Amino acid sequence: MERNLKNVLVISFGFLLLFTAYGGLQSLQSSLHSEEGLGVASLSVLYAALILSSMFLPPVLIKKLGCKWTIAGSMCCYIAFSLGNFYASWYTLIPTSVILGLGGAPLWSAKCTYLTIAGNSYAEKAGKNGKDIINQYFGVFFLIFQSSGIWGNLISSLIFSQASDKVEVSEENLACCGAYDCMTDTTNATGSAEPSNSLIYTLLGIYTASGVLAVLLIVIFLDQIKSDQAETEKEILETPSFWSTFLATFQHLKDKRQCLLIPLTMYSGFEQGFLSGDYTKTYVTCALGIHYVGYAMICFSAVNSLCSLLFGKISQFTGRKLLFALATVTNTACIIALLLWKPHPKQLAVFFVFPALWGLADAIWQTQTNGLYGILFEKHKEAAFANYRLWESVGFVIAFGYSTKLQVYIKLYILLSVLVLSMVMYGAVEYLEAKSSPGTPTTTKKENVGPLTQETLM
Repeated sequence: MERNLKNVLVISFGFLLLFTAYGGLQSLQSSLHSEEGLGVASLSVLYAALILSSMFLPPVLIKKLGCKWTIAGSMCCYIAFSLGNFYASWYTLIPTSVILGLGGAPLWSAKCTYLTIAGNSYAEKAGKNGKDIINQYFGVFFLIFQSSGIWGNLISSLIFSQASDKVEVSEENLACCGAYDCMTDTTNATGSAEPSNSLIYTLLGIYTASGVLAVLLIVIFLDQIKSDQAETEKEILETPSFWSTFLATFQHLKDKRQCLLIPLTMYSGFEQGFLSGDYTKTYVTCALGIHYVGYAMICFSAVNSLCSLLFGKISQFTGRKLLFALATVTNTACIIALLLWKPHPKQLAVFFVFPALWGLADAIWQTQTNGLYGILFEKHKEAAFANYRLWESVGFVIAFGYSTKLQVYIKLYILLSVLVLSMVMYGAVEYLEAKSSPGTPTTTKKENVGPLTQETLM
């Protein structure tokens, strides 16, 4: 096997193991640690730390440690979060969330840098186009990585379904589920059985072991970057200082189009935060039990992955406006339905239809918004995508931050309002683009959005 391809596969399976654990844990936080909103508070802190991390840590760590050891060290931050869940309290989960947030940005940056160097190295030896090889490497990576959402959630559901004391939820308690929830600890309010400590520790043990295996895979099998690639590495790592990056990010807000895209970018964080923080707790766990959370999120992950590939390819034929319209209609219909629907165990299929539709819409938000940024701000991509990561993370922080303070129906109205505002602002951007370049189609340029679609999600 070609050496660089071997390294790509090592990184891909390392990330698969790591995010099998993290993805499963994130889906369970609001249900597993619902006391005083500890679970969603930890996620809010995590994304706040990620904002700080992305501004200054990646270039510093990569220059000091190199790509391989930055990846290995950052993965250890994710393991710390798994360990913090063994004895979940404000004194264990919040600090480990900060640690994970600080490790998130260096992990993804080091991965991108390594794959880019490996692609350029192979292209030079084989006499091929560097961009083509890099795109192939990213394609292999995301093909393997995107299945992590399926495996992590499958493990949690299989383990929690072993519980022998499943409780049937009464009609009276079901009234506390859904949009008009009772603002209490859902698992206690409805009488649905909480998993035993032994099952929780078994799950956390598997997740921690998965993270440790990921680190060992990287440490043992990932090659260091060769010394003859030092110049390539130097070019890629000649990144601006913290202050220049910080200033460039906010100077980019002078561009009217960037300001108009802030609501759309934040909406991406809001809608993902609602699904993993609120839907899993007040609909699935409340009416069916925590052992169904994994199965529901598998529907989201599977549809999301398939549609990301599909919409990434068909956007050149349909245009992004049509796809944004489809996502808007899908999310609006889901929000209205969630406001009206009273979840009941007899309507089992409906619990999986919502995450599937949400996955379809999210695939459009991710691929098309990333592509839109790449097309509109081609000359200032670094500052543009720094803004993307910043505002999406702000959306996550706000969504998880108010999760325990408001009833679900209020959060759904907020979600709908942000969606409407996002589309109005997006329409203004398209109008400005059409006005500035009459007769030039805005979707003729094919943008490779594959490598960007998941990095913003940790």
